[in-house]
Amino acid sequence: MSRPRKASDDQIFEAAYRVMQRRGPAEWTLTDIAAEAGLTAGALVQRFGSKHRLQVALIARFSKAVPDMYAALRARHHSPLAALRAYADHVACLAPSRAELAHQLDYLRLDLTDPQMHRHFKRQADAARALVSATLKDAVAQGELRADTSVARLTRLVEAVITGSLFTWAASQDGRASTWMRRNLDDLLALHAAKRSRP
Repeated sequence: MSRPRKASDDQIFEAAYRVMQRRGPAEWTLTDIAAEAGLTAGALVQRFGSKHRLQVALIARFSKAVPDMYAALRARHHSPLAALRAYADHVACLAPSRAELAHQLDYLRLDLTDPQMHRHFKRQADAARALVSATLKDAVAQGELRADTSVARLTRLVEAVITGSLFTWAASQDGRASTWMRRNLDDLLALHAAKRSRP
């Protein structure tokens, strides 16, 4: 009979996430994750095999949870555009400071260049695009956006504004990322707003 595990995969992933919040991808080892999770490094190696395999397992687990997380975000808001602004706030949380944004970009580089990680990263991006598209479609149906709005075109623009705002904010050194992003998003949506929904 095999010995029971002292920590579940979820507990290990939570420990890994905490360590990764504090350190860049080159700054931690499996020993660090094991210590955070209350395990031996040997037990962690036996469970995952390598640092890379742990990282792939972590992003795979997160990417599978993203669609449900976005669905819950949409369900919390009666107004589609309020849900879209809440999603923008969620993205802005990646950049509480410029130093933290730079830290996140270190991990983004891995997501973009490692084929195994990129497959799961793309799943997250696809889920985000689906959320934006469905929310904009609802906004048109509920009269928050003009009936002649091209949802496909506006989806691409919203994605560009939300992602691009992180970088223009970092360069501008003006206020908070969430405020900067909200202003850019609202300016874009105002161009497509139905008359009755305009301020």
